[in-house]
Amino acid sequence: MPKRVLTGMIVSDKGEKTVVVNVERKVKHPLYGKIIRRSKKYHAHDEANEYKAGETVRIEETAPMSKLKTWKVIERVNTHATPARVEIDEPATA
Repeated sequence: MPKRVLTGMIVSDKGEKTVVVNVERKVKHPLYGKIIRRSKKYHAHDEANEYKAGETVRIEETAPMSKLKTWKVIERVNTHATPARVEIDEPATA
């Protein structure tokens, strides 16, 4: 069975080798049809304590590591990426 992968924002990095990730999803209300936001917090393993609060990360499901921790952080999602600079060759004027 494939492991689930979720994307969310770190809301706490106070635990030793643990971060709390808030994953938000949008669902349609069954009766009224309005799109509403649902969120859930997951405790994820961060071996090197390299991730800080406010960063967007991807987490993957693992075997239980403790009472609450069944996820581990895979990678940082670069949400503030700047586009690469494009050099345009200008024709030489004579």
